[in-house]
Amino acid sequence: MGYVPIFRSTAFAALVTLLALCLLWELWLAPLRPGGSLLALKAAPLALPLAGIYAGRRYTYQWSSLLVLAYFAEGAVRAWSESGVSQVLAAAEIALSVICFSSLVAYARLTRAAA
Repeated sequence: MGYVPIFRSTAFAALVTLLALCLLWELWLAPLRPGGSLLALKAAPLALPLAGIYAGRRYTYQWSSLLVLAYFAEGAVRAWSESGVSQVLAAAEIALSVICFSSLVAYARLTRAAA
């Protein structure tokens, strides 16, 4: 059980970074429209599990692992279909979602016996 704190902190850090990336991407770095777009609202669902992830609630780790898969899918589509800065940001979204998903699942599996 020595890895549990590592997976917990990695999941939280990846989730916060993914949330920040989504906001920065759609508001400043490469928005669909100059000045930002409403697509920045895609970051809102990532804020929902933050408290539960920080508190170490196993159930939150379980359902948020499914939530993160949507961001992986979006990153894969946009990495394939866009170019330039958006393509690089999409690759970062893919990497962060994979790190977050892996950490969430690992934490949920390692804490299964305690549940």
